[in-house]
Amino acid sequence: MRIALAQTNPIVGDIPHNCKQIVDFAQRAKTQGAEVVVFPELTIPGYPPKDLLLKPQFIDDNLRALGIVANHVKGIDAIVGYADRNPEPVGRPLRNSVALLRDGVVLSRHYKTLLPTYDVFDESRYFEPGPADGRCNLVQLGQVKAGLTICEDLWNDERLIGRRLYHQNPLTKLQSCGAQVLVNTSASPFVVAKHDFRIQLFASQVRQVGVPLIYVNQVGGNDELVFDGNSLVMDGSGKVVGQARDFEEDLLVVDVGEDAVTQGGRVEHHSRDVESIYRALVLGLRDYVRKCGFKKVVLGLSGGIDSALVCALAAAALGPENVTGVAMPSRFSSDHSIADAKQLAANLGVRFQIVPIEPAHIAYEHMLAAAFAGMKPDLTEENVQARIRGATLMAFSNKFGSLLLTTGNKSEIATGYCTLYGDMCGGLAVISDVPKMVVYQLAEFVNQKAGHDLIPRNSITKPPSAELRPNQTDQDSLPPYDVLDAILFRYVEEEKGAPQIIADGFDPATVMRVIRLIDLSEYKRRQAAPGIKVTSRAFGFGRRMPIAQNYRQPVPSVGQTVDALAELLKN
Repeated sequence: MRIALAQTNPIVGDIPHNCKQIVDFAQRAKTQGAEVVVFPELTIPGYPPKDLLLKPQFIDDNLRALGIVANHVKGIDAIVGYADRNPEPVGRPLRNSVALLRDGVVLSRHYKTLLPTYDVFDESRYFEPGPADGRCNLVQLGQVKAGLTICEDLWNDERLIGRRLYHQNPLTKLQSCGAQVLVNTSASPFVVAKHDFRIQLFASQVRQVGVPLIYVNQVGGNDELVFDGNSLVMDGSGKVVGQARDFEEDLLVVDVGEDAVTQGGRVEHHSRDVESIYRALVLGLRDYVRKCGFKKVVLGLSGGIDSALVCALAAAALGPENVTGVAMPSRFSSDHSIADAKQLAANLGVRFQIVPIEPAHIAYEHMLAAAFAGMKPDLTEENVQARIRGATLMAFSNKFGSLLLTTGNKSEIATGYCTLYGDMCGGLAVISDVPKMVVYQLAEFVNQKAGHDLIPRNSITKPPSAELRPNQTDQDSLPPYDVLDAILFRYVEEEKGAPQIIADGFDPATVMRVIRLIDLSEYKRRQAAPGIKVTSRAFGFGRRMPIAQNYRQPVPSVGQTVDALAELLKN
């Protein structure tokens, strides 16, 4: 039997677009001799649909679309993801489902068993889990019995995951029911190094049940999430015998014999480390801009490495003709800042304009002089400059219909080293999940990929500075970025406490200062533009920290918080 893996890029909520993709890919698969074509999780509504699922009309439209697709996909079986209603009187109203389409009808419906509720996933908000009985998800495809699973159903191996999250493993249920091949329809978002872990996890699961795996993953960017594709086929020993491309749509066709040994296909290179982050950011940026209805972007160019990297990513994603960089010098701007920004724009071929902010800056000083009389200049005057720049860039966005990109990195956003309504203005925070040290790596990757310095060498080597006061550098306000990023990783991604981080060899005062900055800056991040998630723990809807809270990390002894509580109760 020949099976096609249809790695599509859906648009959330655009049911007609998604259905046309299904029909087109099914026709391509049939042309290549496939008898079955498999699509990603929730293909028809797009993933993740979030609270669109709470709209009854949206569910009606997605169900009606399923019937229309079934009527148009003939001569080939199709396994298609959609949202179904739960017919039971108790439980969540919906089920995350796949349908088997055959001969113009919906032949059978099957349901996701394991519903993730961690990080960016909140499926128990909407869906009721399917029955635990594996026979419910067993279908006959040609001469092969296939066990159908959906995404998380494949992620429950206690040998590789620190804590097993679920009380059952759907794969062993399907094996006991006689499944000869496992089919998994998925929408698994990218984080760096995740695909290598997927291969390890899937291989372990496959070896446990002893049957091949067909894994079909979504590709493309939807809001903060990027889906990397990397659909694959494993034989019963856990060896990858077919793999689709990463970060682009693809159709991979493989043969599965009656003895359930997978043959044929192709194995594509998949990106790793910095290259994978680069490709994820380009794809996420491109899809966010286009799926939100924009064609062009604008951003501020300071001559520094962050804005230079974002500009290079935008030019790669959208074409340089659709990117405008604006330099906005003040009295504190250095000559090399303008020169570096101008050189970058010329290297990339993007539009470039200079709009000095000095007239507006002077006007603000005069306007506020009476109110601020007798008070020394401080962060207020610095932030006024950032907010003038933010308003200037928003004017470009409004006038030319361009989406404004912000250029702050994760290290800055973590510590609040950014200005509300200033450099935080914009519609997409492209590198808000990229730590500063990775920004340097990405800049070098951009230049290596081009074969020359697209990003000017001076932008990479000079000390980072906001240039809001004379001779300012970032390190006046922050620890060295290598130290900051190491603490940030432990505190945010690994959820370590201060004593654990200090035990790793970091200066206690620095650790407490960084933690304090991160905690105090939550109110800023809540008002920030959405960013593209590339790490295991991004500042976005997957990290839900309270703003009005007063928990303070104990240092250096774990017992200090308990001691403080005891003292409070005593008084």
